[in-house]
Amino acid sequence: MIIVTGGAGFIGSVLVAALEKKGVGDIVVCDWLGEDDKWKNLAKRGLRDVVKPENFFEYLETHKNEVEAIFHMGAISSTTEKDADLIIDTNFTLPRNLWKWCGKNDVRFIYASSAATYGGGEYGFKDTDTPEGLEQLRPLNPYGWSKHLFDRRVSSLMYDKENVGDEPIPPQWVGLKFFNVYGPNEYHKGDQMSVVCKLFEPVMAGAAAKLFKSDHPEYGDGGQLRDFVYVKDCVSVMMWMLDNKDVSGLFNVGTGKARSFKDLATSVFKAANKEPKINYIDMPQQLKGKYQYFTEADMTKLRDAGYDKPFTELEDGVRDYVQNYLSSKDQFE
Repeated sequence: MIIVTGGAGFIGSVLVAALEKKGVGDIVVCDWLGEDDKWKNLAKRGLRDVVKPENFFEYLETHKNEVEAIFHMGAISSTTEKDADLIIDTNFTLPRNLWKWCGKNDVRFIYASSAATYGGGEYGFKDTDTPEGLEQLRPLNPYGWSKHLFDRRVSSLMYDKENVGDEPIPPQWVGLKFFNVYGPNEYHKGDQMSVVCKLFEPVMAGAAAKLFKSDHPEYGDGGQLRDFVYVKDCVSVMMWMLDNKDVSGLFNVGTGKARSFKDLATSVFKAANKEPKINYIDMPQQLKGKYQYFTEADMTKLRDAGYDKPFTELEDGVRDYVQNYLSSKDQFE
């Protein structure tokens, strides 16, 4: 049995599709489906069980001799969420409890961290998992901080056992620092959808793309840089981790190549066979001082671990997403 928390969400549901394609028979999703269309992310899948999060630990205890691995993708992923207590309960306390359960029951644990842990990037984007390397990072929002807090706790358990006690460690543990992910099955995410998804309908309607002006002297309007990574590549890395149970650690998941928002918007226009039209708007006040102007994953560690598949170029990923999903009647992976 393989369990995916947040399995009806964006990355989680694409992972569930890959697990089914691989031939995994017993896939369990832990998630809330709510009243929107998130259920459609799972509509093609055959699942053993769908479990509500409030019943999850009871379910784990009942099936603890069957669970091989938990992919923990569930989280509050909004970078603008302000309820820090809720964020900590969901993004720190819950994975802490899952870590303890996996360690106690000899279950592999692969979880979603985030590039938001790097903050403004003052100390680079190298995916160290040592306490000394992590303690200097300064995330810019509660979401990034909560992910960073869990990374630091894991690091302490691995490298500073003298001071944190003898807590059981899962037989494989992997934290994945996802950079700017885009692709199918993100339609339910509202304001947290990727820029590709947000731009598609206006572009198809003949409107101009709207991008933020820059408040940073080193970056022009639309010149803010991100490491945009296709969701299929993220899932490929996770499936590789499943096949390589001796690999543990904290790893970046990006392309290793920063691209501008202008490049991204232009790629959407090109994939839609439209002439590019871009207008620049003021950045919302609540984002000022909390905005990453540059992210670029250092992919050395993952490559050194043995992952050798190429990452999708921005233009190719956007074209696949726009033409085979956003433009299709069947938009789901």
